[in-house]
Amino acid sequence: MDRLYIVVPCYKEEEVLPETSKRLKAKLEELARTGQITPDSRVLFVDDGSTDRTWEIIAALHRQDETFSGVKLSRNRGHQNALLAGMEEAARHGDVIITMDADLQDDIDAVDRMLEKYQEGCEVVYGVRSSRAKDTFFKRFTAHGYYRFMQAMGVDIVYDHADYRLMSRRAVEALMSFSEVNLFLRGMVPLVGFKSDTVLYERGERFAGESKYPLKKMIAFALDGITSFSVKPIRLILNLGIAIFVVAAVILLYSLIRKLCGQTVSGWTSLVCSIWALGGIQLLALGVIGEYIGKIYNETKRRPRYIIETVLDDSTEDAGAIK
Repeated sequence: MDRLYIVVPCYKEEEVLPETSKRLKAKLEELARTGQITPDSRVLFVDDGSTDRTWEIIAALHRQDETFSGVKLSRNRGHQNALLAGMEEAARHGDVIITMDADLQDDIDAVDRMLEKYQEGCEVVYGVRSSRAKDTFFKRFTAHGYYRFMQAMGVDIVYDHADYRLMSRRAVEALMSFSEVNLFLRGMVPLVGFKSDTVLYERGERFAGESKYPLKKMIAFALDGITSFSVKPIRLILNLGIAIFVVAAVILLYSLIRKLCGQTVSGWTSLVCSIWALGGIQLLALGVIGEYIGKIYNETKRRPRYIIETVLDDSTEDAGAIK
């Protein structure tokens, strides 16, 4: 039997944590009874610098029941960094690591099928949504467009998969060898390799609280994914520049011929449109290039992705880990 760690990143989740901990504990007990995992398996909550009672609740759960462990980051570092911090800590103690969100939208019963795939030899198992019928039209349209666009940009990404996945300890250790600061785990995990498979599940409604990913954050997350894993936007700018150069050369040749023939006519509209079009394209190109330069700037500084303030695991407390 293998020791399972379920890693749950948390940011202002005080409303949902009592129910989440209750359901996850019941699932671990069920899996232990059927012999799929060891009885000393754990749930590891990662507090991503919450300003509410999230860490207070995690610490109380740990004191009351050794099933629950906790990691507290020194400040808010974002969902992906919190997830990675929990995975690294879990890999020190567990054989199998499953990551999921705290809002109970991910189907906990899918854990059983993930473990079955793991027993069949898969070291990475992706939880994939079976449908988006419960989403609004806007959310469904933008999500499908996002995945198609990412694949068109050459990013190796699993369609309709978020961060609900199983990874073996070896797969997590391989993932930790990736040193980039700009994290996009949905694109990084497939790069690890190893045998993988998918498990379909129906995503439910959020149990309580509000989503921590409003539209603004979702757009920023999508841009991070594209600029972290694909240089196609830069190549598109190059191709656009070549096309504009060709058109400009043709217009220049046409203008010279008309000049020589004495047929020149002043064209205010075409001049203004050309200026605005070229100016807009130039600003767009500079913006895309700036995104890449910003990523390079962050990588060259080599700042830690996160700093761990406190670790609660097996009745021990450690502090000050920097990664």
